[in-house]
Amino acid sequence: MSVTAPANRYQETFGTPSEGARTKVKDTLSEDVQTFIQNAPFVVLATSNKDGECDASPKGGTPGFVKVLDEKHLLLPDVAGNRLFQSYENIDTNPQVGLLFMIPGSDRTARVNGHARVVTAEELEQYKITLSVHWTDDNTKQLQGLLIEVKEAYSHCPRAFKFANLWDSETIKNNQAAPVK
Repeated sequence: MSVTAPANRYQETFGTPSEGARTKVKDTLSEDVQTFIQNAPFVVLATSNKDGECDASPKGGTPGFVKVLDEKHLLLPDVAGNRLFQSYENIDTNPQVGLLFMIPGSDRTARVNGHARVVTAEELEQYKITLSVHWTDDNTKQLQGLLIEVKEAYSHCPRAFKFANLWDSETIKNNQAAPVK
């Protein structure tokens, strides 16, 4: 089943999406999107509070650290970080989340929108979720997580990555030689 949004003033001004763009948005995780998530070591979690104030938080781990439970549910474990907990505070008042999954070197992304609820460390254990990261320090531990019910999911085209030349090896080499501070 495709999710189709009603026309809006921007579509009236600039044109409607192509048939392919309209039909790619699904209310479940397609096999392609599930496979992408299972191979993604990085996701950006977007939330907002009841007043619409936003937060975007990077999350990382080994590929597949975000668990696909079924075609309607994801489990995102929380590894201890800066302890600001903006995303969790936002979810307490507004459960809507957006996720952008990325794989280094891939120009594709997977996007998921849905509703989240906080799960405890004990619930993570019930789902058999274990810490899955490439690097650790003294603070690296799972604190809690998010159970996400999928409302929209789809693969996203590579245009933004191409515009940014994001994965270009020469650009990466230059940035590593002279990092932005």
